[in-house]
Amino acid sequence: MKRLIRQAQRWLYWTHRWAGIVTCLLFAMWFVSGLVMIYVGFPALTDAERRALLPVIDGQQLRFSPTEALAAAGQGTWPRSLKLEMLRDEPVYRITGWDDARLTISARDGRRIEGIDAATAIVIAGGGMAVLEDRDQWSVTARYDPLRPFHLVSRNDAAGTQIYVSSRTGEVALDTVRWERFWNWLGSVPHWIYPTVLRRDAALWTDVVLWLSGISIVVAVSGIWIGIQRLRPQRRYSSGAMSPYSGWMWWHHWAGVIGSLFLLAWIVSGWLSMNPNQWFSGRNTDAAALQRYAGHATADFPLAVEVAAGSVELRFLWIGGAPLVVQYRRDGSAAGTALDPAQVFAAATRLLPQARPVQQLVQTEEDDYWYSHHTRRMLPVLRIGFDDASRTAFFIDPLAGDVLMRLDDSRRGYRWLFSALHSFDFQVLRHAPPAWKATIWIMSLVGLAMSVSGIVIGWRHLRRKAGLR
Repeated sequence: MKRLIRQAQRWLYWTHRWAGIVTCLLFAMWFVSGLVMIYVGFPALTDAERRALLPVIDGQQLRFSPTEALAAAGQGTWPRSLKLEMLRDEPVYRITGWDDARLTISARDGRRIEGIDAATAIVIAGGGMAVLEDRDQWSVTARYDPLRPFHLVSRNDAAGTQIYVSSRTGEVALDTVRWERFWNWLGSVPHWIYPTVLRRDAALWTDVVLWLSGISIVVAVSGIWIGIQRLRPQRRYSSGAMSPYSGWMWWHHWAGVIGSLFLLAWIVSGWLSMNPNQWFSGRNTDAAALQRYAGHATADFPLAVEVAAGSVELRFLWIGGAPLVVQYRRDGSAAGTALDPAQVFAAATRLLPQARPVQQLVQTEEDDYWYSHHTRRMLPVLRIGFDDASRTAFFIDPLAGDVLMRLDDSRRGYRWLFSALHSFDFQVLRHAPPAWKATIWIMSLVGLAMSVSGIVIGWRHLRRKAGLR
């Protein structure tokens, strides 16, 4: 038995030494890029940015109703989304199907708009020059697939702004600026292992990240075990020290011991973020539930379209079998009558018909599951909870009635096992951003000390093996 234990220990040291040479490079990259991500997020287009680019709707040109537009598009059922906005100088209906397919129908003559040219894209983006781009580093994810390829319009302004305009529909899908692109090459791209050539294959990318982070977990656990075994707080070494090491090994040992639980939690939570084996449910509400919530299936809309002054976007909705038009201005404010929360709650009971609603409230403050971190959460928000086994709850936009998030016990677990452990977005730290940043910086510096010292130790070991000084 003792011989087997000694053999296992040798294998443990061997595994930690050789796998650690590679994983310490990964750790150092993850810690540095994670610090960058505190300040710069991955490029995305917010609704406010998108609406700021839209012209005011010219209601005088409207000739086709929403019902006629759906018929012209060949829609047999009510779609996931129906909007009215301007495409350059022409009002158009934007239709998003339940399969996420996009259609654009002229509100002036009912023709289907199959695509736009570069000159039109330049006008939509506000000037510049355009090239056709199918998929690049910032538009690599699958959510942009229904809009590809893009006219990538460079505005040639001081900020280096680039606007992605769908060549299929003329919709603005994304915008980036030079400093954002630069810092993401040091932040999100390495942190998520996100190069375009890998990320374009979602299944391959998922496997690569899971395996790399999984191996890193093994190295971290072995390092923690070795570090604790080599630590002598009571029966100290002959030098009087608790650690037998000096130099870079001393830094590696102590940084690993001090930050061991934090480092392990960070790595494990990062691995869980990939949702291995689909252990966690999704945050989005399924199509069947949304269709029940709408309470209307046929492709028709009975209300007359009256465009309020200054509106840049009209959304046509059904909630609980009742039609609704929500109008947005360029500054994000809404025109028209606000929704009655009682009407929304009545419709929302259909989201989970097999369960009974036990909570209906207008939530005006953030909590542990609905909170702002890098993005601002809407408040107030409508919340309805059910008595099913998973204690499912839905958060709903009180203005447009959109179901914003689905929360169940699986998502609650994900929130604590990933978000809390990986981003440290505990309430006490969220309310004190300087303290949150300081915590991340301190722990990251400890992690860097462990990683960099491991890289140096590994490099020296490789040089010795190669017979180099």
